[in-house]
Amino acid sequence: MTRFPEELVTEIREEFPRFRIIHKAESPLSRWIDRVLRWVTLGGMRSYLTHYHTVIGYTLYVPDSWETTAPLEKVITLRHERVHLRQRKRYGLPLMAFLYLVPLFPIGLAYGRARLEWEAYEETLRATAELCGMDAARALEPEIVRRFTSSDYGWMWPFPQRVETWYAAALTRLAHENEHSKTSAST
Repeated sequence: MTRFPEELVTEIREEFPRFRIIHKAESPLSRWIDRVLRWVTLGGMRSYLTHYHTVIGYTLYVPDSWETTAPLEKVITLRHERVHLRQRKRYGLPLMAFLYLVPLFPIGLAYGRARLEWEAYEETLRATAELCGMDAARALEPEIVRRFTSSDYGWMWPFPQRVETWYAAALTRLAHENEHSKTSAST
């Protein structure tokens, strides 16, 4: 279990040698994406550059607050983003981009994006539970449900009850994993 972001960045670079971290404010691509997101969400997404972390290819684009982000929060974020790196490796860039941006609709019902994010957010929950406890993982539910159902991700899955059902199942899997690891450790 990695507790320091520098160690995790080293692990990620061992797995993905081309991995790098770039500040969104310094990225013309990120500034362009910010303008497009503001347009397609009718101004709903205004914090892409300042709040969100984004993996494109093997690059993690981070907001300026990355430098002052608490180490445990960085580790949790890096673990989430590593899932996206692995998805990119598994699907290849063209299919990953297609899955993230198209099925069923780019805005309002983006099943492909939701599936990719469910996988990554499950790692967010796992990392949070490992590093901060299950209560901290449980406490993330309102924020994660809001992200899935709001302009943050272009209303990718506008069914809060379905997101809550996924969340409950993810927590059940985590509790089972924790119980299994405790049992394995005691034998």
